[in-house]
Amino acid sequence: MSKAFTRETDNDVDEDEEAGLPPLPAGGKNYITPQGYARLREELFLLIDEERPKVVEVVHWAASNGDRSENGDYIYGKKRLREIDRRIRFLTKRLEIAEVTDPSVHAGRDQVFFGATVTYAEESGQERTITILGIDEADSAQGQVSWISPIARALLKAREGDVVKLVTPAGAQEVEVLRVEYL
Repeated sequence: MSKAFTRETDNDVDEDEEAGLPPLPAGGKNYITPQGYARLREELFLLIDEERPKVVEVVHWAASNGDRSENGDYIYGKKRLREIDRRIRFLTKRLEIAEVTDPSVHAGRDQVFFGATVTYAEESGQERTITILGIDEADSAQGQVSWISPIARALLKAREGDVVKLVTPAGAQEVEVLRVEYL
């Protein structure tokens, strides 16, 4: 078979795994907030309209300098170009299957749905606050979790005052929903 019809690399790693993101559940939807969708679109257009053309220009210049085997600009540029193209493919696929869900439609409710900011108490008495968002937009450093995470799955559809069971590798524990907000 011609090399033109095969992947550039010989390993069959899925692009989701390459990006370090959890895969979508089988048959599941890729829920995302309007703000998260806009950020992904902005990143995609930035890569296509600005970053990729700059790298192509550098690679073209480096290629015109002659010997490519020891040309650092050329080698690095080609590698960076592959990374950009991989990210563009990933973003395109994720945006195509994204289901934009606006959490503000649940404002004023005491039940946990996608987009909720939930304060809960663990058995130890420690309180935590998390926001349930899409896989591609959640940032654990900011207290955001993916809707497919164990804590989010345990909390979804619970109401303020409910006690839910959270199954973790360390064992099952109960958490109490203290407050539900939609920002």
